[in-house]
Amino acid sequence: MAIAEQPSHLSLPQTNPGVTTVLEYLIIKFPYIEAQIWHQRVADGKVHYHDQTPITAQSLFEPQQRIYYYREVENEPIIPFEESIIFQDSHILVAYKPHFLPVTPGGIYVSECLQHRLRRSTGCDALQALHRLDRATAGLVLFSTNPDTRHQYHELFQTQKIHKTYQAIANTHSIKSIVGQEWDIKNHITKSEPRFRMCIAPGAANSHSVIRCLQQCDEQALFELNPMTGKTHQLRLHMQALGWPILNDRYYPTLQAQSKDDYQAPLQLLAKQLEFVDPITQKPMHFSDERNLSLANTKAV
Repeated sequence: MAIAEQPSHLSLPQTNPGVTTVLEYLIIKFPYIEAQIWHQRVADGKVHYHDQTPITAQSLFEPQQRIYYYREVENEPIIPFEESIIFQDSHILVAYKPHFLPVTPGGIYVSECLQHRLRRSTGCDALQALHRLDRATAGLVLFSTNPDTRHQYHELFQTQKIHKTYQAIANTHSIKSIVGQEWDIKNHITKSEPRFRMCIAPGAANSHSVIRCLQQCDEQALFELNPMTGKTHQLRLHMQALGWPILNDRYYPTLQAQSKDDYQAPLQLLAKQLEFVDPITQKPMHFSDERNLSLANTKAV
């Protein structure tokens, strides 16, 4: 059994969904976790309020209370790839995340996530991810190491003052040259079914990416992608919109059956660069990982 060292948390909603106790709310909030597991967590003292007061089976639901709990999973998979630290100072840390490793705990992953690994290797329990990459995506992730200045770095993302550059490889199914061509993609992205997928739908544009072809070989091409907004799965959907889904994408355009990770065929999407003006020092910061996607080393599934 893998148990998280740091608690997860949630705030009870303003509107009561028809429950009496906190325990009842947790059971309906997380339908994929069996009710007896929540009963056992509460009995074991693994659910508490912000002030560490334990929540019992009789604790009443009160709107906007902060609830903390410890995630646990059985038989957590071990991801056989290593992260690396690109930069660290007293406020931030930039790390490379390999394919298949989640940024933060989720699903069947508790200890096997980039945030936990970095907390363990640096000894910085305050370290916290400032943004996310999909588990399937590799590349650079920015972390805060100082809670006192964290909000200033969060604001960079909220005001879209972080410039991100990605690489992606796709099958173009054509020998016609598109090297040097550029596409400006704007559309409306919204939630789909299952809930972890997104889709492009009618409506005012809420997503924007600029995509350029860098190289081409036979029927595959290497692209540079610059997201101007940060919608979930934005780049994957925008490549699909061009007619060129990213190579080895198991979500788009068709959701593939759940199966074991194929470590020989990772999603061909890499978060290559991060650029921003540091809100503390006011100095321009530029981080680029030495890794690149290669048309010569791709395997399609």
